[in-house]
Amino acid sequence: MFLRSSVLLGLSSLGFVLVGWLTGTSVLAAERVVLKYKIIQQSVSVAELSTFAETGQMSPDLETYMKLSNQDPKKVRHALADEVAVNVIVLDRGLNNPVGNILLDQVGEVIRTPSGEANRQALRSAIVLSASEDNKLSLIETIENYPTQDVYVEGDRLVEVYQQLSKLERGLGNFLGDIKLF
Repeated sequence: MFLRSSVLLGLSSLGFVLVGWLTGTSVLAAERVVLKYKIIQQSVSVAELSTFAETGQMSPDLETYMKLSNQDPKKVRHALADEVAVNVIVLDRGLNNPVGNILLDQVGEVIRTPSGEANRQALRSAIVLSASEDNKLSLIETIENYPTQDVYVEGDRLVEVYQQLSKLERGLGNFLGDIKLF
């Protein structure tokens, strides 16, 4: 199991390097989240968003964004912090096939790189890295592990993405349940 985890972490690290090369950045994790809602755009630090997800405490910028975009902070916090149990090996396999690419492309419409390039690769790396330690996945962990300095998030669609990621718990298990992992 240790060897499998090491290989997966190595592949995720390689993914970070490739995404950095493709997007022209040398960052290994996001520092800033640009929340978008129609024409409203608010930049907050990943730390601010993480604090909100963990404690419910909002920074003034985040509070302003929630009011202007008419978002329910409780629903947004739940979507960010709720964890989905996944097997990281099954998750990695599930995201590296045509069905996984479709899911990544759909989620990539909501959580994306600043340039819009290498979305699939960046998201795959962030998701697998997020689940690699504890076989659990959350949106806030995915954002924290996003391999670009800035990550753009369509704030009004976060709950939708949370629901898609929640389906991973059932969908990938059913889809790949009969496949031998090694």
